[in-house]
Amino acid sequence: MRARNYFVGAAFALLAGGMAHSAVAQDIKIGEINSYSLLPAFTEPYRKGWQLAVEEINAAGGINGKKLVVISKDDGGKPADAQTAANELVSSEGVAMLTGTFLSNIGLAVSDFANQKKVFFLAAEPLTDAVTWSKGNKYTFRLRPSNYMQAAMLVEAAAKLPAKRWATIAPNYEYGQSAVAVFKKLMSEKRPDIQWVDEQWPPQGKIDAGPVVQAVAAANPEAILNVTFGADLVKLVREGNTRGLFKGREVVSFLTGEPEYLDPLKDETPEGWIVTGYPWYSIKTPEHDAFLKAYQAKYNDYPRLGSIVGYQTIKAAAAILAKAGSSDPEKLIAAAEGISMPSPFGEITFRKIDHQSTLGAFVGKTALKDGKGVMVDSVYKKGADYLPSDAEVEKLRPKN
Repeated sequence: MRARNYFVGAAFALLAGGMAHSAVAQDIKIGEINSYSLLPAFTEPYRKGWQLAVEEINAAGGINGKKLVVISKDDGGKPADAQTAANELVSSEGVAMLTGTFLSNIGLAVSDFANQKKVFFLAAEPLTDAVTWSKGNKYTFRLRPSNYMQAAMLVEAAAKLPAKRWATIAPNYEYGQSAVAVFKKLMSEKRPDIQWVDEQWPPQGKIDAGPVVQAVAAANPEAILNVTFGADLVKLVREGNTRGLFKGREVVSFLTGEPEYLDPLKDETPEGWIVTGYPWYSIKTPEHDAFLKAYQAKYNDYPRLGSIVGYQTIKAAAAILAKAGSSDPEKLIAAAEGISMPSPFGEITFRKIDHQSTLGAFVGKTALKDGKGVMVDSVYKKGADYLPSDAEVEKLRPKN
């Protein structure tokens, strides 16, 4: 009798274990990698954004009835650590795809891993054009508007300025180098009379702002292109204000209108800079209103641009997985090429030709309001309107 009870109990244990395993097998896992410890100003709102997306997706029935689970890892701002994290997510966790990354050099490192291991990768934030063009590959897609797209948006306004003598300040790594190169190219095409009189290349995250400001002032430009962000931007603005660098000079600046970079400037915010950014307080569309309401209800805080990127990255990943009906990388690629979907900024499409999404950006000017930096006169620029022709892209992108 005891033996019979033992076997019955063992059978029930096996059955229960099998049921638990079956339940786990119903989950769809996405691997997510980002520089959380290095860049919390952007990545913490980004994390909140993707967590909200996961919550909404699962509340609506998951992906084809299966629960979505995101497994997240911190790369510490190091390309080698990002590749190690990617390998662990794929080999140990069995994720269906990789998403995320912030810094451009890290995005390229994970993209290279994805290409070698034949794993689908949806890059969230890295902006270098190399991600989709010179180092593009069939397994890598990107959400955010690239350096080319943001430069083209800024050049549209910058080319109308009377300034002829320009200087540039940018962090000396992949993102900064790419942004300066494409801005200079597009600007010079529209304004052949432009002179580039100085370039400053401070190390990312370690700017010595005094000498940088002094060197730019010595070149006596009429306008400045700024590509610094985060703590480097705060130091540059503080030193530039103290030394009068920005007085009487036009400034065009990548990303500065994003709340995560504008907010820390507080009452030191320089006025009248032409910037890309995210004026969440002045966007009046049904899609953004719905996102804003949900975000504020969950976090009792306002969103940053990172919040939008994190949210839409996971929404896009889920849409691709749902369309593919499979975690097979080749089927994911086929599903992602040309897919369209809603976003808080309106409908976006992932282009088949280069795997770049058509998510756009807001362009406006910096201003001070109640002792805080804001964006004014902002206009949303659709990403699709600021990309080169297919013929040009084919020259820029290697054949798969």
